[in-house]
Amino acid sequence: METSIEKKQQQSLKMSRLPVPPNRKRQLSDENQEQMSRVKPVLGKRLRPSSPEAELPKVRVAASIATTRPRVASAVALPKPQVIGRQSLVVLNSRNRANLSATAAPAKPKVTAPAPAQPAGAKKRAAWDLKGQVNDMRDKVTTYKGRVQSLSGENARLASTKEQLAKQVETLSINNADLSQQLRTVESKLQSEQQKLENFEREVQRLTGLCQRQETELANEKHTVQELRETSHNLAEQLKHKENKLICLEGDNSTLKTLVRDQSAQISSLEHTVEERDTQVHALETERRRLHNTVQELKGNIRVFCRVRPTLKSEKALPAGNIIFSPNDEKAIVLTKVEESHIGRERSQSVKYDFNFDCVFPPTTGQAPVFEEISLLVQSALDGYPVCIFAYGQTGSGKTYTMEGPDNISEETMGMIPRAIQQIFRSAEELKIKGWQYKFTASFLEIYNETIKDLLVNRPDKKHEYEIRKVNTTSNEVYVTNLRYVEVSSVEEVHDLLHAAKTHRSVAKTALNDRSSRSHSVFQLKIEGENKLRDIHTSSVLSLIDLAGSERLDRSLSTGDRLKETQSINTSLSTLGMVITSLCNKESHIPYRNSKLTYLLQNSLGGNSKVLMFVNISPLEENFAESVNSLRFASKVNECVIGTARANRK
Repeated sequence: METSIEKKQQQSLKMSRLPVPPNRKRQLSDENQEQMSRVKPVLGKRLRPSSPEAELPKVRVAASIATTRPRVASAVALPKPQVIGRQSLVVLNSRNRANLSATAAPAKPKVTAPAPAQPAGAKKRAAWDLKGQVNDMRDKVTTYKGRVQSLSGENARLASTKEQLAKQVETLSINNADLSQQLRTVESKLQSEQQKLENFEREVQRLTGLCQRQETELANEKHTVQELRETSHNLAEQLKHKENKLICLEGDNSTLKTLVRDQSAQISSLEHTVEERDTQVHALETERRRLHNTVQELKGNIRVFCRVRPTLKSEKALPAGNIIFSPNDEKAIVLTKVEESHIGRERSQSVKYDFNFDCVFPPTTGQAPVFEEISLLVQSALDGYPVCIFAYGQTGSGKTYTMEGPDNISEETMGMIPRAIQQIFRSAEELKIKGWQYKFTASFLEIYNETIKDLLVNRPDKKHEYEIRKVNTTSNEVYVTNLRYVEVSSVEEVHDLLHAAKTHRSVAKTALNDRSSRSHSVFQLKIEGENKLRDIHTSSVLSLIDLAGSERLDRSLSTGDRLKETQSINTSLSTLGMVITSLCNKESHIPYRNSKLTYLLQNSLGGNSKVLMFVNISPLEENFAESVNSLRFASKVNECVIGTARANRK
């Protein structure tokens, strides 16, 4: 019987034990331990057995409570207080202890009263009274059955009580953890508040010191205010004096207002006058351009200048040709030569060749006077007229020196091309006052054996082909494909381009010149002008050309590549002569395409352009025949009239 009772109690204890997760162990704080110490007496009262048989459940319930980890239960739901400080936490702990004492006191189990024990002095039944003994045993069995039933009920109630207590302990543990977290939060806030308090104390100290300084300053300010009052009194008196003076000035102001109105009227009148003057200036500028163009046309739209180079130091031993310059006529030049008699007599006769050009420059003429004669023509390029200036003559006659200058260039020896560039940029800067803005684009090429080469490229790409093409079908303007066109804005940039091009030009040694130019170099500057005030646009091209040296094959003694070069040069120069002759004769067909030189310059040689030709000759007697041929060609060009030039304006 007792064995079955113990088994039932053990089964009930096993059913009441809850699993303990390993990851939910928590360290109880001091307050939790204090709460548990207060709860234990209550639990001891509730679990105290009423009989010796209840000792075993008591021990097992206590062991279960000690080993079972509390879990979250909904049996006891305590409200989570808002943590304000330590005082709120103490109130919350007292409330939890009250709730625990209220919920941890279950109803006392009803224990059936045991049967009264047999009195110690009662007589034992006799051995023969078996029936009485049986009755006694039956009564004991009945008593034990009642006690067993009572203990079973008590065991069930204790198991239920244990579960409730376990839930309460778990709830209290959770509350304890929350309270610990709140306590840590409160302590953190308390530390923060203490830090703030210390900051406030330091701030109070600082403000106290500041207040003291302010009081000192206030005392000083009071003293200053007193001084200012005195000053204000003085200023008030001065103000009265100024008011009296202002009354006088108001009278003068009315006079000044009248004067201002009169001056405003004068200013408006002057502005109107300025506008009229601007109109007059524009009209005068237009008239200047017209008169300038008229002067150039009177001089001829195609002009020829003759220049004789001086004898070099290395040529002092060579006989000089007989060249005569007229002191009264700057346009005449005479070449004379004594020829032997063709009939074998000793008598010889002198042959004279008279030529007249627009201007003749003797060997003593420097670069500056020569450019002065062409400066007006360069100005025409800025006015919108296409201008072409080229140097013609035999090799060694000074064409490159005239157009570019020597290798060691200086202000005095500077050639026509750099001087023209200087004048263009200087005049463009002066015209800015009148509302003109200019854009300049430069290119530099050479035509060698009827092949175009870009002189502004250090290493030309052999894959690039340079061809002359028209811009569009409706315009005669031409351009060169793959050619480098550089936009320039200063004289220095152009000088750098000229220096680079000079190092790339094709030269070779011939019988007549150690460093002969074997190609035609063409420098072109496209000038685009705009006057936004007058809505006027101009566009022109200034072409400055150094032609290759012309020479007869029997004198140049050229062979191989030099022979081919000489033939190509003479062919292109002959084509240039034919084009000019066709323009003079006003023929319907002009053979521009017979040479790449004339095809490229067709817009600079036609009737809308102004052309200037330098014919350069050598002073040596050995070059007499070449000089005569050059002067004859120049005379034919000088006799041409290509018509009236028109400016390219919109």
